[in-house]
Amino acid sequence: MAVTMSRGRGRRTKNEINMVPFIDVMLVLLIIFMVTAPMLSPSQIELPTVGQAPQQPDRFVHVVIDKDGAIKVVDGNSSTTNEAAVPARELVGRVRALMPADAADAAAQTPIIISADKAVRYEAVIDAMDSLQRAGFGRVGLSVQPVR
Repeated sequence: MAVTMSRGRGRRTKNEINMVPFIDVMLVLLIIFMVTAPMLSPSQIELPTVGQAPQQPDRFVHVVIDKDGAIKVVDGNSSTTNEAAVPARELVGRVRALMPADAADAAAQTPIIISADKAVRYEAVIDAMDSLQRAGFGRVGLSVQPVR
C-alpha cells in the first residue's frame, strides 16, 4: 500500500520501502541471539588417543618422509639409516621388497610405520599412507612423539 504525503499543493505517493519494521525485527533477533548464545554448550570433540604397545614388534618397515618430501624406506630391524630416497611411485615396490618372504600374508601382518618431519605437507603423508593401504598393507600407522 502506498503512503501518501501532503505537501501543500497535492498529495503524492511515497515510492520508498519503509525500513523501520525491518530494523525492529533485526534488533529483536539480535537480542535473542545475544541472550541465548551463552546458554549453548560448546561441542566436545573426542580426539583419538595414542596408545603405546607393550613391546616393539619383531619386524617392521619404517617409511621416513623428510622436510624436502623425499621418501626413504628402511628395514626397522637394521641399523642403517643412510638409505637412498625412493620416488613416491616406487614406494610400494620398495616396501614389498623389505617384507619377509616366509610369511604367506606378510603384507597384512608386518607393520609399516610412517614418520614425517613437521615441516612436510600433510598431503605427502596421506598420499604415502593411502598408496600403502591400497596396495593391501593392513597395518599402516603413524609415528608420534609423546607429549612431554
